[in-house]
Amino acid sequence: MIRTENLSLRLGDFHLQDISLSIDKNRFFVLMGPTGAGKTVLLEALAGLVPIRGGRILINEKDVTRLPPERRGVGIVYQDYALFPHMSVRDNITYGLRYHRSSRTRAGQRFRELADLLDIEPLLDRTPGTLSGGELQRVALARALVVSPQVILLDEPLSALDPRFREEVRRALKRLHANSEVTFLMVTHDFTEALSLAERAAIMHNGRIEQEGSIQDIFQRPQTHFVADFVGMKNLFPATFAGTTALVSDLEFRLESPPEDHHRTVAIRPEDIVIGSSTDEAAHPNAFTGRVTGIYDLGFIFELHVTVGRTVFRSLITRASLFAMDIREDTAVTLSFETNAVHTL
Repeated sequence: MIRTENLSLRLGDFHLQDISLSIDKNRFFVLMGPTGAGKTVLLEALAGLVPIRGGRILINEKDVTRLPPERRGVGIVYQDYALFPHMSVRDNITYGLRYHRSSRTRAGQRFRELADLLDIEPLLDRTPGTLSGGELQRVALARALVVSPQVILLDEPLSALDPRFREEVRRALKRLHANSEVTFLMVTHDFTEALSLAERAAIMHNGRIEQEGSIQDIFQRPQTHFVADFVGMKNLFPATFAGTTALVSDLEFRLESPPEDHHRTVAIRPEDIVIGSSTDEAAHPNAFTGRVTGIYDLGFIFELHVTVGRTVFRSLITRASLFAMDIREDTAVTLSFETNAVHTL
């Protein structure tokens, strides 16, 4: 449905370089990466809002590289909603229909479907200034979708919302995706959004695609040190390998399978490291005794730093477990992780 081939552009000192992506019809795809990676610029290039220097953009196998925005079949939704403050919700939603060919009957039907699906029927005669953040974002989604685009581009649509409204709009996006044939491409910094909404993702860094793949592969099998660090794989250790054994400083980790020849690092997600007070090390292939050297409150959970020999492990533990085990700094604990939790890169 969406395909870019060696897409490149230049805006001042910033470059998008050799962006090649392929997104199937009706997929929910997310772009992630640090601020300044080029995610929004890529969306705007797809929408035809910024000129490109090289490469091609195809939507539904049609080359739209040189077409104006209104002829690409693409809708875009920004985090600031961009609604007309003096117009009613109804007029905001239907505004774009005057620029698209659509029968009055079909347009009316689409409008009613979206009003129902996004639960905005009671809001239609109000103005944007009277709406909550979640209501504003649902109206912005309806406005983008009423013209029946093939692709909807979402630029961090939930980032400006408080947690309650964020969940409200997330549910609306799930319903929209399940009840339409529209392809969704969303920029987000939020891992919860990515994991709950998307099937596939790409990580951008310095104007390039660092990794593309399924959500599971991105988070569990990163291909580069940058991606591993970005997706929160906080235990990254230089290693040498001998078959299914990884040698990390003065420790040995057991692996599920031998690594590829070029791999030089092991990576373990902090949530895959289990903290205990009396684990039998001999009964587990990867169990070690160490001392707690840091406890960091993250709200509902704590991050523990446990030093084993010359290696510092980072693990996550619930508040209830921390208190139940009476864990404090310098407490002796055991930690363990499964062989399939050890990723190599």
